[in-house]
Amino acid sequence: MATIYQVSELAKVSLATVSRVMNGNAKVSDKTREKVLLAMKELGYRPNSIAQSLASSRGNSIGLLVSELHGAFFGEMMAGVESELRSAGKHIIVTTGHSIEEKEKEGIEFLISRNCDAIILHVEAVSDEYLEELSKGKTPIFIISRYVENLAEQCISLDNELGGYLATKSLLELGHTDIACIAGPQYKFDAKARFDGYKRALAEYNITFNEELFYSADFKETGGSEGIAHLMAQQQKFTGLVCGNDEMASGAMNFARERGLSLPEDLSVVGFDDVIFARYIHPKLTTILNPVNEMGRMAAKLVLKQIYQTKEQTIQQVFKPSLIVRESTQLINR
Repeated sequence: MATIYQVSELAKVSLATVSRVMNGNAKVSDKTREKVLLAMKELGYRPNSIAQSLASSRGNSIGLLVSELHGAFFGEMMAGVESELRSAGKHIIVTTGHSIEEKEKEGIEFLISRNCDAIILHVEAVSDEYLEELSKGKTPIFIISRYVENLAEQCISLDNELGGYLATKSLLELGHTDIACIAGPQYKFDAKARFDGYKRALAEYNITFNEELFYSADFKETGGSEGIAHLMAQQQKFTGLVCGNDEMASGAMNFARERGLSLPEDLSVVGFDDVIFARYIHPKLTTILNPVNEMGRMAAKLVLKQIYQTKEQTIQQVFKPSLIVRESTQLINR
């Protein structure tokens, strides 16, 4: 079986140059790249991660920490990261943080101990200051679905405030003025930003925020059920409902139907994320597109560009949400 050393000798280049070719490094000239590829073909050599590691002092593995493994949102995120890195010959090591500071830190320490070339983090509990200090360490970090001002070049994020604004404005434009909100946990950066967008849209239409039409839940289906139960118990009129994500929206819609409400005739509902089930529940859910798969791919491209010096030219670091109109909202019935 041919070895990386034999490829190096036949092509008359260094091991480091062979590694750069295998890693798609832009610093190799086209002529040298062709010599290495021809040597690999002649020897029938197929690179593997161990050989690449020997030649480049890299393990070709990237750590990925996400909040949870279940659910469509994180599945899409992980799929985007993994597919982009796998196409470049890299592999991911995945662990979870469960949105708990101690567990997020444990997960990060675990990935560092695995000698990952870089780590992609979806973290919600650790502070910006902790991340800034972490970035000074040996292992490069990249942050997805969160913006840290002093680490802007290492972040891939969504304008969540704009998303909350668009969701609420869509109901206001349909004539709704009594609009409730089931938001995510307010210690989470994305949840707070979405809620801020909700309040901005109300203010734009000169509607005073009503505390009794607000509930903070857990981003899960059960949180949506609990949220609308709480709101209905306040005996405050509302004809529109903005939810912090699609899971809570589906829980709220199911509870509302069980209590005899007709959707969207009695209650118009808007979600957030546009996960796959949003287009299949009844009625099909109007929601905000959160391109999390594309963001996962972009985080991977950022790693490839900064750590492996690939030729990737364009990195989009802030994504804009957009409204997807389906059947769960309609003009208000006066």
